[in-house]
Amino acid sequence: MAGRGGIVLHTEEDFKHLRAAGQLAAATLDMITPYVKPGVTTGELDRIIHAYTLEHGATPGPLNYRGYPKSCCISVNHVVCHGIPGDRPLIEGDIVNIDVTPKLNGWFGDTSRMYTVGKVSIKAAKLITTTYESLMRGIEVVRPGATLGDIGHAIQSHAEKHRYSIVEDFCGHGIGQVFHAEPNVLHYGRPGEGMKLKAGMVFTIEPMLNIGKPEVKILEDGWTAVTRDRSLSAQFEHMLAVTQNGYEIFTRSPAGYDCPPYPTEG
Repeated sequence: MAGRGGIVLHTEEDFKHLRAAGQLAAATLDMITPYVKPGVTTGELDRIIHAYTLEHGATPGPLNYRGYPKSCCISVNHVVCHGIPGDRPLIEGDIVNIDVTPKLNGWFGDTSRMYTVGKVSIKAAKLITTTYESLMRGIEVVRPGATLGDIGHAIQSHAEKHRYSIVEDFCGHGIGQVFHAEPNVLHYGRPGEGMKLKAGMVFTIEPMLNIGKPEVKILEDGWTAVTRDRSLSAQFEHMLAVTQNGYEIFTRSPAGYDCPPYPTEG
């Protein structure tokens, strides 16, 4: 059912499909966790994710989307988002975001999570933790009648309290049977401003925080976004719905792998 401005207000029946797609996305990130270790290439991680997606009756949403060449995005260290998997082996101390979007029975599930490769620096670990906390602060204000500005303000205020910058070039988005739809969900804003949330809306929240300045640039491949000052960047993403009483996260980790360190990381 369409709401104002082309926003789709999903039904309980739609939620069943979205839960299934979201849980497959989250299970994919659970599955890949023990493979994220020194020596593995990002291309090999992509191949494992591709195979797992097909084995579970889905297709990788990113593959061939607007010409994107791989089945997931893997962004390492100062790569903010949309890193293209390739021949780069991971090394001790890397921080990695893996972003997956399986399409299951016509519905998209979209989530990303940070991983640590071996022992990482204290500053990297703090960045990751604060990014996850910022995501959850944004999610916790979601309910009918709240605004997109409330979400952005909750994320921005927590990030800036810890002296991190918010990347403003990318945002969360509506999702369902379409990969990217309205509304755009900014990760900064003012309370009470922006579109009011209604039950049935489904979107992602996916803040990107930088240790340094917020500015990014896109590399020659047309996809990979990196911090201009080469400072570390981190991101987490959940897909969720606005319910009658609040929100429902469709992409919670079945294994409880919310934020590093994960149990499989020793």
